[in-house]
Amino acid sequence: MSRLITGEAVVLELRPASFAARALGLLLDVLVNAALLVLILLAVAASGDELDEAAVQALVLVSVVFCLVMVPAAVETLTRGLSLGKLAAGLRIVRDDGGAIRFRHAVIRALIGFLEIYLTFGGIAIAVALFDDRSRRLGDIVAGTYSLRRRVPLEPPVVAVTPRYLHAWAAAADIGRIPDSLGRRAAQFIRQAPRMSPLSRNGMAASLASEMAGFVAPAPPPGTTPDDYLAAVLAERRSRELRRLGEARKQSGRIGERLHRLPFSAGRDTPAD
Repeated sequence: MSRLITGEAVVLELRPASFAARALGLLLDVLVNAALLVLILLAVAASGDELDEAAVQALVLVSVVFCLVMVPAAVETLTRGLSLGKLAAGLRIVRDDGGAIRFRHAVIRALIGFLEIYLTFGGIAIAVALFDDRSRRLGDIVAGTYSLRRRVPLEPPVVAVTPRYLHAWAAAADIGRIPDSLGRRAAQFIRQAPRMSPLSRNGMAASLASEMAGFVAPAPPPGTTPDDYLAAVLAERRSRELRRLGEARKQSGRIGERLHRLPFSAGRDTPAD
């Protein structure tokens, strides 16, 4: 997962596409472009008797540039980073800052893509993508873009339950602002814990509990297992957030009622002299 900080100091966690997903989308795009090129070349060949050799060569060159450079650039520009292959693979091309690509990005990608994909049969693209942490090809690096996963599997919500022997401790504990990344990792651990081996489960639980201890005071009672500690903290954190949201909603309702009281309503109901 890629962490991106916007100009408003908002942290975005984006999911770059894997090498396999990019390869699938690229293969589909290449097949579509090649099919279009074959159709155009067949049309040129059908009218070859009416054209001289120089005209045929010019038409072939224009057809290649049109199908392998102009069409991909136009499609990505109009769709803001999509294509048939990317739609099928659930991908989208975005800028390094997470924004939609523009015409210049699509043109750079298409021009360099002609070199690294078609002239070298994908050799340069594969070699560069294998050694890049976001599986970018050379055209992406030069254009300042990368491929983003559009389809993210929906994970079921984690409902952590406070163990009975930790109810009193959790209710009195001072739980600070736990980072979202840490809370997410702890929630994922609780979701996956039943399917983990005891050794890896205990090791990961101890690691997460040691990180969580910096935001929770006092320490849990002696004998508390890391699994129960994480469950108690997450459950109490959720309960407090729900209570806070409920109080905020009630406060908003009281303010709304106050705004609709006198003297504003009286001014509307008073008959004119």
